[in-house]
Amino acid sequence: MDTELINLSVSSSESIIFSIFIIFTSAAILATIALFARQALLVAYIAVGIILGPSVLNFVPDTEFSRQIAQVGIMFLLFLLGLNLHPQKLLASLKQSTLVTLIASLVFAFIGFIAAWLLELSRIDQLIIAGAFMFSSTIIGLKLLPTTVLHHQHVGEIIISILLLQDILAIILLLLIETQGTNTNTLHALAKLSLALPGLIAFAFIVERFIIIKLMSKFDKIKEYIFLLAIGWCLGIAELAHFIGLSHETGAFIAGVSIAVGPISFYISESLKPIRDFFLVIFFFSLGASLDIGIAWELIIPATITSVVLLLVKPYIFKLLIYKSGESKQDANEIGVRLGQLSEFSLLLGFVALGAGVISLEAANFIQVCTIVSFILSTYLIVLKYPTPIAISDKLRRD
Repeated sequence: MDTELINLSVSSSESIIFSIFIIFTSAAILATIALFARQALLVAYIAVGIILGPSVLNFVPDTEFSRQIAQVGIMFLLFLLGLNLHPQKLLASLKQSTLVTLIASLVFAFIGFIAAWLLELSRIDQLIIAGAFMFSSTIIGLKLLPTTVLHHQHVGEIIISILLLQDILAIILLLLIETQGTNTNTLHALAKLSLALPGLIAFAFIVERFIIIKLMSKFDKIKEYIFLLAIGWCLGIAELAHFIGLSHETGAFIAGVSIAVGPISFYISESLKPIRDFFLVIFFFSLGASLDIGIAWELIIPATITSVVLLLVKPYIFKLLIYKSGESKQDANEIGVRLGQLSEFSLLLGFVALGAGVISLEAANFIQVCTIVSFILSTYLIVLKYPTPIAISDKLRRD
């Protein structure tokens, strides 16, 4: 029996090592080709996932493994963004963005509802798809945003506030779906959630003030320790957030904001960027690997039409609302374009609803294909039009 367990462990370890090897070797090769062809790197990573995933070559059949690892990349992304955002600026941005987010979400939900209605899906499918269409991608919106330019720091503050409010809406929707068909009281769960967020914020800032900041000040010359403490703080608060009913991403963002005013936040931000990028490559790989080519081919036309409509309507609605809130037309238009796609939460909403038996397989697949198509189209639109770290044009490339 012990021998069987050892053999199983070795086999699993070899599988993980091979998966990481094949993912990054293939990503490096395709990224090189993409750069010479002046194509977007994020699209290359998705293409690697499609090619190596179960639908084509099946070199990496365990997409759940890569999906879970990719989640860490999203947490680090939010943590690093929180490090660059002062709490007072965040509060001001949230006040400005609340009405914008709510109105925009209702408009986008209506688009999703109409798309599902045209596909003649059931009423519950229509409602779930409408909910999935309310959100924009944290990764596309922020990964493609330069962080070293003052103008984009302001744009980033507004984008972050909108995405954070969308995260809260997504958590509420996920909670409502998960309580369907169970003995869980929805109102009780929502009341618990309303206490969880302010409680987590208070806890994070208290621990930061009385413990974290003192440890960093005392051992600030030992960079290895600061690096480890930052990772532990990010993942610890993220896991605590998940434990009390919030998302890992929300916890990681709160962890970042709580130490944003610290003396060495810039060092932490710079040192964690390579780790963030490592995990985000796996995220885009897992996105492509989870796509069933056969099903995608059947839905590609309605999904593409829907995604194009989104990329036309979303920027316009955001531009109109953000401009009315007091921002310049230039900033409002750029923010709208950067938030024109669907979200990782769209995928999660479809997955959870399917697992709970709430929606049909066709509806869940439609959400997935629309999300991936909107990711690809939105990425090209952004890198061709605005400064990004991976811009196709040298003039638009900004770190």
